[in-house]
Amino acid sequence: MLVFSFLFGLTIGLGVWICQMVQLRRLIGKIPPSLKSQPSDIALPLIPRLRHEISELKRQQLYLQEIINNYQVLLESAPVGYLQVDEENQMLWCNQQAREMLYVQRWQPGQIRLLLELVRSYELDQLIEQTRDRQQSQIKEWVFHPSCENAAAMLEQKPVVLRATSLPLSQGKVGVFLENRQILLEINQARDRAFSDLAHELRTPLTSIRLVVETLQDRIEAPLDRWVDRLMQEVDRLISLVQSWLELTQLETDPTLKLNRQSTEVRSLISKVWESLEPLAARYQVQLIYKGPENILINADASRLYQVFLNLLDNSIKYSPFGGTITVETKILNVENNSSAKPTTSANLEVNIVDSGVGFTEADLPHVFERFYRGDQARARDKTVETCSTTTLVGSGLGLAIVRQIILAHNGSIKAMNHPVTGGAWIQFVLPEVMANS
Repeated sequence: MLVFSFLFGLTIGLGVWICQMVQLRRLIGKIPPSLKSQPSDIALPLIPRLRHEISELKRQQLYLQEIINNYQVLLESAPVGYLQVDEENQMLWCNQQAREMLYVQRWQPGQIRLLLELVRSYELDQLIEQTRDRQQSQIKEWVFHPSCENAAAMLEQKPVVLRATSLPLSQGKVGVFLENRQILLEINQARDRAFSDLAHELRTPLTSIRLVVETLQDRIEAPLDRWVDRLMQEVDRLISLVQSWLELTQLETDPTLKLNRQSTEVRSLISKVWESLEPLAARYQVQLIYKGPENILINADASRLYQVFLNLLDNSIKYSPFGGTITVETKILNVENNSSAKPTTSANLEVNIVDSGVGFTEADLPHVFERFYRGDQARARDKTVETCSTTTLVGSGLGLAIVRQIILAHNGSIKAMNHPVTGGAWIQFVLPEVMANS
């Protein structure tokens, strides 16, 4: 009887031990592969091995938490704002810069609240949704009007221009970097006002200098008269530069202020521009090739479009090789019937101007329409070329900037490229309100 009791107890003990071993092996199987021991550690007893794996897991957790803390310290001290939301648009974290830019007052680190409760901005919400849907980084710039708890405080808060760059994260989360562009905008406005005031002040003395030079031209004989003629050219260039700066500033302030829209025939306008530039083109045997329909009527300011074609064709001549060609191609977009070429009321005019030079450099392409930007002069045929037209702005860095503002004032668009076939500079702009094509 005693033997039977001993064997029965031994069997129960072995069964309990086997169950414990099975449970331990299951727990070990759940440990991530990266934390499992090396083959040399397999010989360790089961309990010490489990303790070793648990301590290794805790060490990795502490290491990852330390990295997260370091990133939070860096973001907290960053000169740009940063916030992060989860898949339900609840704000998980934001740094001090973001709290100041968005006027977030009812949030403390560690709280999880809906972003809409803290920041009333449709543009920011839309940016986050687009980022989550498209799973791509998005950029948006808008005027942010802060919301406050009482009307008096809201009146004191000034709107600011913000620029946001969003990034899609895992599990539907989205991170957003914020830049305050208001300071830069105010600096640019102050600079423009200063330059405009200076241009106004320069216009009167330059006109007086020109009158004196005109008087000298009639009184000074050869060979000294060539110096007076050179002085007259430089004074005229300065007057043109000052006038162009004032014009550009006015266009940027109110683009439609000086538009006198009327029915304008594009083909004849191009011909008139080329007639004024023909002496310069003939000097270098540059030819114009026109491709496109005749009698295109567009509702636009004829004098402004003349200025656009004058600057663009003058640049093309300057950068074309000796004996080169300039191609001007016009197209009517969104036509109803290609055979009759009758445009709809929403038809657009596309104009392509391609020269036979070496084209823009990759560094120049993003900046060709910026004011005072001078591209790579090495691509010019002759750096001493002077246009015969006094209305162009060769070498001033303002010509293409004014062209862009005129196109934008007509609700059009313009871009600079290099032609894939010829390799020459390619300017393409689109204008709306095509009226007729016969």
